[in-house]
Formats: sequence, C-alpha cells, structure tokens
Amino acid sequence: MIKMVVTDIDGTIYSPACGISSDVKYCIKNLVNNGIYVAIATGRTYSSAKYIADMIGIKCPLICYQGGLVNSYEGEILSVKYLNPDIAREIVSDCRKRKIHLNVYIEDKLYVEDDNQYIKDYIGDKGIDYFLVNSFDELDFSKLNKLLAINYDTKFIDDFIKELSEKYPQIYVVKSFDYFCEIANKEATKGNAIKFLANHLGFSEKEVLAIGDQNNDIEMVKTAGIGVAMANGTEEIKAAADYITDSVKNDGFVKAINKFVWGALNV
Repeated sequence: MIKMVVTDIDGTIYSPACGISSDVKYCIKNLVNNGIYVAIATGRTYSSAKYIADMIGIKCPLICYQGGLVNSYEGEILSVKYLNPDIAREIVSDCRKRKIHLNVYIEDKLYVEDDNQYIKDYIGDKGIDYFLVNSFDELDFSKLNKLLAINYDTKFIDDFIKELSEKYPQIYVVKSFDYFCEIANKEATKGNAIKFLANHLGFSEKEVLAIGDQNNDIEMVKTAGIGVAMANGTEEIKAAADYITDSVKNDGFVKAINKFVWGALNV
C-alpha cells in the first residue's frame, strides 16, 4: 500500500505553458485528505517549493536542492547536506574562466555575479528573488546548498557534467534540465531524501510512489517502491522507471495516481 507520494515539480505537475491543472491540484489534495503523505521533491529553493505547495493548497514536506535540504512546510530543517566549500570554489573559478553562468545557493538564497539573461530566464515565475554580488569570493561557502551552471548549448552541459563527475567523484553532478548542470553534496539526491523522509515518518521507502521527468529524478524513481516517469521525460528516466505515464500537459500525474493508489485500493 502506498503511504507517500513524492512528486517532482517542473515537467511533472507543472509546466510554464499550463501551470498546475485543476485536476492535478484536486488529485493531490485528495491524497492528503485520505491520509496519504505528499512530498514535493525539486532542485528549487525551499521558498520556491513552498510557493508551489501554496499554489496547490497543501502543507507538505519539501525536498529541495535535489535532496540537499529537507524542510517541513513551515521551514523547519529536517535534513541538510552542504556542498564542500573547497571544491565549490574550484568549480566557481573554472566557470569564471570559461564564462559559464553560475547560480550559487547559500542558506536558501540565490546569488549571481552577472545580472544577465540567464538569470532572468531562470527566475521566470519561480517566485524567488536573487542577489547580485561583485564576486562570489566575498560569500561564506560553509553552508552552500548547491551550484547550478547554466548554458544553452546542451552538448556543452552534457560534456561539463561528464567532466565534473570524473574530476570530482566525491560530489553529485546531474542534469535537471537540458541547460542545467546541478552540483551538490554526494548524498544530496532525491533518492536519499525519500529514504530519510520515509524513515522520519515511520514507514519504508518501498511504500512510496515517486514520479518525475528528468535525470535528477532517476535516483528517487529507483528508490521508491513504485517509480513513475512522465511521457515527456528523458529516455534515461523512462528506462529506470517501473511505469511510464502520460505527459504533464495530459495530467500524467493524475493517471499514475489513479492506477497505483486508487486502483490498488479497488482491487
């Protein structure tokens, strides 16, 4: 029996074109009203994840920064994994030399050195602010949530992820979108966050259904008892999932819940 549903945001329950549909909102509220935990798992900040929870109309645990931060809805830190400051500064220096745009997240605040189109496109409608600094060198990296490298050349992102993974095997490097290279603590995965949250709430990760669309969701769909990939997802997550549902624009989330949660109860 499924006791918790963990969902990604972008490309899973939300799209820029459609937002979050009324059917998805109703489905999630129905889960909560029937005693099934719902958690949001995202690469976004806590404030941005909470913004989505408020949009849906629920109060739920929030897995942020791919699993680097697990917060209660109210903001209590349940688990946190920081990125190694020394490695982070090496990566920052390398990105500067190669003119790669970088977002730096410290204690749930977003910092940039350049107020350019990359950051404006990234912010979009995420419901968060950002802070412009003269140099990342002036920041305290001791509580660094993650780094995010952004480049619109998708081959570059793939190559950069491969390069960083080989150079720094002690960190977690993953693509969360075609243009995004996420850099975080080795343990900061959505899969590890599911294990932690399930244990925290008193049940097994095998009683969890997880659903996502990108490579940063692979760990959680493999960890959960039932792992679901969106039809609009990457080929890698589809290969890792137990089931492929419909696309985000066709409310694939709702269809997966109907099949594996309500359908299982009616057997």
